[in-house]
Amino acid sequence: MATIGTFKKTGSNEFTGEIVTLNLQSKGVRIVPDLRASGENAPSHRILVGRAEIGAAWSKRSNEGRDYLGLKLDDPSFTAPIYANLFDDEDGEGYSLIWSRPNGRRGD
Repeated sequence: MATIGTFKKTGSNEFTGEIVTLNLQSKGVRIVPDLRASGENAPSHRILVGRAEIGAAWSKRSNEGRDYLGLKLDDPSFTAPIYANLFDDEDGEGYSLIWSRPNGRRGD
């Protein structure tokens, strides 16, 4: 697992931060509620950098009862989508975007 981003809560269910990998350095990333969402499988949030939408997020709950966001990031410059999870930090000060390499094919 790797931390590829850090975020702060900036509003009601809204987050602002950055995503940093070897090939991607994005500041001012916003995760905002998707007011257009309809249906149980629709994303709960949109992910934006400036005016560009780079992904979506779904509200989830772990087996331990911990709420988090499951993100799917995609861009024409990517060879494949990036899947990561946004968890609140244990100190309660911020949120970390955690990525781990998938073990098999993902059915999204």
